[in-house]
Amino acid sequence: MSLIQHLINGELVNDSGRSADVYNPSTGHVIHQVPLASRETIQQAIDAAKAAFPAWRNTPAAKRAQVMFRFKQLLEQNEARISQLISEEHGKTLEDAAGELKRGIENVEYACSAPEILKGEYSRNVGPNIDAWSDFQPLGVVAGITPFNFPAMVPLWMYPLAIVCGNCFILKPSERDPSSTLLIAQLLQEAGLPKGVLSVVHGDKGAVDALIEAPEVKALSFVGSTPIAEYIYSEATKRGKRVQALGGAKNHAVLMPDADLDNAVSALMGAAYGSCGERCMAISVAVCVGDQVADALIAKLVPQVKALKIGAGTSCGLDMGPLVTGQARDKVSGYIEDGVSAGAKLVVDGRGLSVAGHEEGFFLGGSLFDRVTPEMRIYKEEIFGPVLCVVRVNSLEAAMQLINDHEYGNGTCIFTRDGEAARLFCDEIEVGMVGVNVPLPVPVAYHSFGGWKRSLFGDLHAYGPDGVRFYTRRKAITQRWPQRASHEASQFAFPSL
Repeated sequence: MSLIQHLINGELVNDSGRSADVYNPSTGHVIHQVPLASRETIQQAIDAAKAAFPAWRNTPAAKRAQVMFRFKQLLEQNEARISQLISEEHGKTLEDAAGELKRGIENVEYACSAPEILKGEYSRNVGPNIDAWSDFQPLGVVAGITPFNFPAMVPLWMYPLAIVCGNCFILKPSERDPSSTLLIAQLLQEAGLPKGVLSVVHGDKGAVDALIEAPEVKALSFVGSTPIAEYIYSEATKRGKRVQALGGAKNHAVLMPDADLDNAVSALMGAAYGSCGERCMAISVAVCVGDQVADALIAKLVPQVKALKIGAGTSCGLDMGPLVTGQARDKVSGYIEDGVSAGAKLVVDGRGLSVAGHEEGFFLGGSLFDRVTPEMRIYKEEIFGPVLCVVRVNSLEAAMQLINDHEYGNGTCIFTRDGEAARLFCDEIEVGMVGVNVPLPVPVAYHSFGGWKRSLFGDLHAYGPDGVRFYTRRKAITQRWPQRASHEASQFAFPSL
């Protein structure tokens, strides 16, 4: 059994303290151990970042971008290796892992445009012989805390942009599936990133608290559950840190009577059951406008949910792999039992699935509920598993009210052929990311990702233009060079043009 290490100041280092097991979810067996960083180890990473920052911030943006160009090439060359590691430790299928990596690479491509996105603004002669301009300057040492469900993509949302803006970055990935994250960081070093600019430290709450409390860390990015997002936001902001903390979700898909139902069903299958539902953008609620739509949807979904191809994630041609841990599987099973007890109609029950040759794996089949109502726990809470709930309403207005009343506002979508209905939905829905006939409206890298309400704590979304603003500070400079022959008298009133 191998020991996964920290990456600090360009070197792989151990931590002699506590450690955690890393499982292969398809077999249920421990395959690695990962150290849980002590405060001393976290401080080593911070000290390395502080030491590297002065030279890195003064490195021209074009040279920083060249590192990212080489990094992108290395990621593409190592796609199969990275995807294999993701699948072995997370459980998602190889195809899904490769798709995750590709979306992460898009953010590296955006970071390659550093000379453009970091250009300031210049105004000549804002007053007599006075010029003014603004500059975007790095914060210093910043950190990111990332979840298990996207061990490649979510870190790539953060540190390529933070680093290309001139910061030094400390990453604390999930301790459940750290190998791909560590490999990717090593590839960035291979691309020419100086030592100390990026460190990877593994850990649990102790490591998170150390990053929150360290005065040298100027900003924190987080993706995970809402309770932890709220905790990090509260604790870090009261220490004066800049924070973007992305939390939980309960994403609804609205199906109108005029929807292309076959296309909607295909989209829902992937959005609800892809990656075993372990996505913050997963569609977990289908809101059907009218019983006729609901009945037709259920009729089409049932055979497809029952026919899902489920097995070890590293096998080819599958729809789903296992959940990430046995605890995650049991938690989702508990939600299913709770839904039955609350009176929802369990149309397809995914519990009790056994995969031949992988009987100890953390598998759960797809489940489908009908007649779900808003007061039920399976409707209100984020299940984070392969469970789709069907809710019936009588109008688009009722569907929108249902979504707007929910505490989360991460993602949503509508299936319709009616442009007026789609426009109304986009305008009035209180959700940060909206799709029209698009089930997973994840913005491309040159836009920004983030929800509303209790799905996001902080003022700026992740990656894209908001990411640039998050990882930089604007400095406004006003300059005058008086003419030698002139002399102005002192002014005691507030200056104006």
